Amino acid sequence: MKKNEFEDLTRMDVSRETFERIEVYVELVKKWNPVINVVSRRSLEAIWARHVIDSVQVFLCVKELGSWLDLGSGGGFPGAVIGILSNQASVDSRVTLMESDQRKSAFLRTVSRETSCGFKVISKRIEQAEPQGADVISARALTDLKGLFAFCERHMKPSGSALFPKGATWKKEVTEAQREWKFDFDPITSITEPEAVILKIKGIERA
Repeated sequence: MKKNEFEDLTRMDVSRETFERIEVYVELVKKWNPVINVVSRRSLEAIWARHVIDSVQVFLCVKELGSWLDLGSGGGFPGAVIGILSNQASVDSRVTLMESDQRKSAFLRTVSRETSCGFKVISKRIEQAEPQGADVISARALTDLKGLFAFCERHMKPSGSALFPKGATWKKEVTEAQREWKFDFDPITSITEPEAVILKIKGIERA
């Protein structure tokens, strides 16, 4: 167990058991990365700060989990971390990861099995998958807000909320999206990148 990383996540209310599951996940990323490029080689060197903590903070933006859908999950950040954390937070939560790449989907199913978390993986394109009716939708580095809102229109409950990590240009994305969509948003400052935010969005509808 890595002491510094454990202390960082303990301050974020992550239990020892959950931390150990995340460790299993991180080792799987390192094992699979040369084959399917789960994350970039550079970011692999800072995987805890760059990916794990970044994912945990997304999870902490929601108090009631319900059904959670992570779109374009790739290597599982934040979706797989959310799947692991949801086991600590609530036995009733349902976490689904949607990823069209078959090799990455196989990796995500391996993570689900070897961490004993049981999150579901759907290997389909977002616009072709059956509507999911999710309470919460997340997506990281997938597309701009306009594209994300179209995905939410298909897969999120009208009463649901969306969580989208965005970089320093997030205000520009919001302005552009407001030309086509109505929505309420709360920018939550990222703890890993001071100029970045997690946009917590509700009430999405076409303008």
